[in-house]
Amino acid sequence: MIDLRSDTVTKPDDAMRDAAREADVGDDVYGEDPTVNELEERAADLVGKEAALYVPTGTMGNQIAVREHTERGQEVLADRESHVVKWELGGMAQHAAVQVRMVDGERGVPSADQVEAGYVAEDLHRPETGLLCLENTHNARGGLAIEPARIAEAASAARERDVAVHLDGARVFNAATALDVDVTDVTRHVDSVMFCLSKGLGAPVGSMLAGDADFVERARRTRKLFGGGMRQAGIIADPGLQALENVDDLEADHENARLLASGLDDVAGLSAPEPETNIVVVDVAGTGLDVESVLERLREHDVLATAFGPTTIRCCTHRDVSREDVERAVEQVAGALV
Repeated sequence: MIDLRSDTVTKPDDAMRDAAREADVGDDVYGEDPTVNELEERAADLVGKEAALYVPTGTMGNQIAVREHTERGQEVLADRESHVVKWELGGMAQHAAVQVRMVDGERGVPSADQVEAGYVAEDLHRPETGLLCLENTHNARGGLAIEPARIAEAASAARERDVAVHLDGARVFNAATALDVDVTDVTRHVDSVMFCLSKGLGAPVGSMLAGDADFVERARRTRKLFGGGMRQAGIIADPGLQALENVDDLEADHENARLLASGLDDVAGLSAPEPETNIVVVDVAGTGLDVESVLERLREHDVLATAFGPTTIRCCTHRDVSREDVERAVEQVAGALV
């Protein structure tokens, strides 16, 4: 079975399993797990922030950031297709008691004019805008690698109005790889950033939330409130340290995604534009089949993908998918849709 549903399906490699077994551990809630402490220091340094916090999931990281950057009853500006809006169970309303003002930004990032138009000043009748949430890469828009200049424009417009900026950077290293820039060229423009260890970097679990030292200290308390206080977490943090060494491997995933898209685009009834990173969005309308029927046929031919829209599916390349797997997947998909 060739699993293209997501880069979250990767299995930890032998080095990660060895690291977990040999990890030096302590009670992380007491700040005594040396492996977690090392991971947090290295993660903060990588993205150019003062400090970082190890969290179980990217969603938790995003929700902690929203909670810490806002006050109850404020508004959050976010792209209508962003992960925090679409796929985090309305967490901003539940955990932070804020409401969302959605914008439809080009490439998923609001322009300075859109930030200005969406900004709400506090008065007797209206809440105040407390946070701008950005995303890079932008998952729902096809894994777009958002240029630092676009991040900077939106962030600058927010800061001019004393609005904090959080970046959902679940795949931010994919973005930096695709754009051939250092990741700090992207992250320097935001107040906080979350990135995942468990997607393209291949760790079995965990994400990082980074920002200034005061923000991270407050976030640590909120992590405990959200049930994310972990004990001997070095067992899972050490594979995360190994994952940080895998950034240079992401280009292979991108190359495989381009190969996959090119092959699928040649299959009758499919349309697959060239991807920017490791996410391939395939329009299946030309097959005359609905999405679920296409996915079922693919499954019967040992290829797994996921529904992505009324007429689209998503295929995601990752560490556990080789070039040979991609070539075989194209052949299997073609056979499935004859």
